[in-house]
Amino acid sequence: MSSFLNKKILGHALFWIIMLIYFMSMSWPYEKNKIFLFESVFFKLILQIILAYSIINVFIPYLLKSNRKFIFFVNCLALIYVLFISYSIYKSYILIPSYPDEFSYRPPFILADRFTNIPVFIGNIPEYIFPTIILVFFNYYKKQKETANLLEQKRTSELNALKNQLNPHFLFNTLNNLYALALKKSDKTPEVIAKLSEILDYILYQCNGKYVLLQNEVTLLHNYIDLEKVRYGNRVKVRFNKDITNDAKLAPLLLLTFLENAFKHGVSQEINTASIEISIKGDVHSIEFQIENTKPIVFEENNPINRKAIGLKNIKKQLDLLYPNNYKLDVTNKRELYSVNLKITSNGL
Repeated sequence: MSSFLNKKILGHALFWIIMLIYFMSMSWPYEKNKIFLFESVFFKLILQIILAYSIINVFIPYLLKSNRKFIFFVNCLALIYVLFISYSIYKSYILIPSYPDEFSYRPPFILADRFTNIPVFIGNIPEYIFPTIILVFFNYYKKQKETANLLEQKRTSELNALKNQLNPHFLFNTLNNLYALALKKSDKTPEVIAKLSEILDYILYQCNGKYVLLQNEVTLLHNYIDLEKVRYGNRVKVRFNKDITNDAKLAPLLLLTFLENAFKHGVSQEINTASIEISIKGDVHSIEFQIENTKPIVFEENNPINRKAIGLKNIKKQLDLLYPNNYKLDVTNKRELYSVNLKITSNGL
């Protein structure tokens, strides 16, 4: 905390040193007496500092943000006027007596006129307010950057939370399959373990980035299908059509939930042969994913209320976070057929 405050103080000190150099440089070629120049600029700089921090720390948070705009502008003008008069008094009683030669060739300075000379006051406003405008701009930029960072952190946390909801669900289903095979002492158990190992390796170590190659996601789907085929055998027929380029990318694990639901709701309850058809087209400009699975009539009859598939709500949240306004998700739930159509446009890739 102290380190942060020290950096902040150092940054503000550096800013005002730059302002001092800037204002002195404007009159440096024309003013012979550099000490007089420094004193006059330095005192005005103190007034500018008072104005800047009064506006930033008092007027903006307590007046402008409270929607009292008129009072805010009145107070700003009043403070600038007070500072303008303060500099006029300083000039009249300190600078002119100390440096009479510097004012001998200047027009006579009458202090009383400064109290009512509105044109001169208005002409001095830009000089007084200039550093404040720069500081306000920098503060606004900094807060916008901090807000963007916080939103990105929030977005990342939400995505991680959604993925954490997805992965245990997948593991639960797969371990159930493995447990059933182990009880039967099936020769297929090593094959299932190998496929599960490949899938876990991908999930844990290869898809930690924001986006992965679509080809890698397709490989994950193939591994999952092979694993489920060990369990269901001839009870399921899967057709997989793909047309993707090597540069196509997608957020990781988005498509796996759709495939999981197809097996869970379309195959596990089916007495006869179930069917799943998958189609993926993708390049650097767009990705289209379609999955369609048959549904057993008995499953529909035992579930008269159409329930949303597990994980679908999470997928929609992920799509909203990753591809806002750049995706279209259509879900069709018929009596004997369930289909999902997802399209992500180039703006979202």
